[in-house]
Amino acid sequence: MNIRIITAISALLIFSSCQIRENENQMEIWKNEVMKAELDFAEMAKNEGIAKAFEAFAANDAALSRNNNLVSGKEGIKKFYENRDLTNVSLEWKPDFIEIAASGDLAYTYGKYTYAIIDSTGVSKSSNGIFHTVWKRQADGSWKYVWD
Repeated sequence: MNIRIITAISALLIFSSCQIRENENQMEIWKNEVMKAELDFAEMAKNEGIAKAFEAFAANDAALSRNNNLVSGKEGIKKFYENRDLTNVSLEWKPDFIEIAASGDLAYTYGKYTYAIIDSTGVSKSSNGIFHTVWKRQADGSWKYVWD
């Protein structure tokens, strides 16, 4: 009888440790997916423009906090950037930290950004700050931001 109990407990422990490793591996896969989305987002902003990137990577229900105002929805984000002259503006960032929900459908990132503008006299001015982005897995498996 004692042998059966020991065997059952041993099997349970082995199964549990395999499950933990599998979950850790899955979390790393998800973190890599979010990192890729974040880096692709930053790359598009750098190469194709801030407006295009913020529209392309937004979920339909995304929200931005800009200048003490809330910009809601993908269409709202598109309209927000439509009337802005961003020809002499650059925005670069990279995440320092990524956390994934155990469910694998939400994540958040934060890190440093640099916002630079060349003014009308040709002088470049920049400011640095911290960003925080919340990401949500979409039905197609891609990651889109829902808060920035």
